[in-house]
Amino acid sequence: MAQKQTFEKAFKQLEQIVTDLETDDLALEKSLKKFEDGVSLARFCTAKLDEIEKKITVLLQDSTGNIIEEPFIPNEST
Repeated sequence: MAQKQTFEKAFKQLEQIVTDLETDDLALEKSLKKFEDGVSLARFCTAKLDEIEKKITVLLQDSTGNIIEEPFIPNEST
């Protein structure tokens, strides 16, 4: 039974692929396979981050003192 991929596992695998591509003298075919795996992992990580970002909410207090919930909108400068 395959284990469920997590963001942390995927990111760690992606880091290892980058290290391998930067330091190993790999054959072209092996480098291409690692690159393809890296692209797949990067897409997975991006999708997970997008999913989490949608779940983040910011609780704010309105002018009447009530707590309201608004979606998190990231600041462009961050």
